[in-house]
Amino acid sequence: MDAKRTRLGRVGVWHAAIGRISADSARDAVAEMEALGYGTLWFGEGSTTKEAFTNAAILLCSSQKITIGTGIANIWARDATAMASGADTLAEAFPGRFVLGIGVSHAPLVQSRGHDYRRPVAAMAAYLDAMDQAGYDAVAPTHPAPRLLAALRPRMLELARDNADGAHPYFVPVEHTERAREVLGSGPILAPEQAVVLERDPDTAREYAREHMAPYLALPNYANNLRTFGFDDDDLADGGSDRLVDAIVAWGDVDAIRERVTAHVDAGADHVAIQPLAPGGRLPLDHLRELAPALLSL
Repeated sequence: MDAKRTRLGRVGVWHAAIGRISADSARDAVAEMEALGYGTLWFGEGSTTKEAFTNAAILLCSSQKITIGTGIANIWARDATAMASGADTLAEAFPGRFVLGIGVSHAPLVQSRGHDYRRPVAAMAAYLDAMDQAGYDAVAPTHPAPRLLAALRPRMLELARDNADGAHPYFVPVEHTERAREVLGSGPILAPEQAVVLERDPDTAREYAREHMAPYLALPNYANNLRTFGFDDDDLADGGSDRLVDAIVAWGDVDAIRERVTAHVDAGADHVAIQPLAPGGRLPLDHLRELAPALLSL
């Protein structure tokens, strides 16, 4: 497991734009992130974004050493055999450079694909079992891709502990990292995402944060998880109260962002994937340049 932690690096980048921008722009972005020294680049998979394994292959071919992680590949987008073979294909072609993050997604998104979203923990457990039983006649990877689950609540975290290599939580406060480590124990990998705004003005920073947060607060999985940490309906309304915004999005100068990333590490995170926010959801590479010296020395 130590080798799997090492391949992630202490700090990486998560950004939704990697699933939408042109291939040329993505190639340039991953090359710069690699040159800056970030350990892993994560990207999401939605019903209208690029397909996860194809996108990962483009990014892996466009770089030399940075790890590429799916954050997450949707179990409803492909059956378990396809998920397992896709991961093995990339892990064999790019040894030690691919991490498979998988998740159950959210009811509205799953239903839009024509599936019935019920009993997500049981669905994930059955899916993982089917992945383990899938055959693969091609050349197997020397080091299989680590398998991380998009786990928020205790039961999914327990599944990440028992049936995977760890968890890749998204849209969580530092308190979740502490709780997740308690559930996972010391062995499994814990790699949370942390949204950041490199902006000192509170009103401007929170404006960017709320633009990012509003769609997620409409999804029950995220909203219900936040309620377990003491946030109520008033906090969840209108893009989030100041208290909630400040818990989910780290904003301020470089030192403030470093302090939040350090808080996740101190709470038990092995790796923190920062997601720099900018108006319109663009990918602010300039912010990653400015943050790199402070964060990559952790």
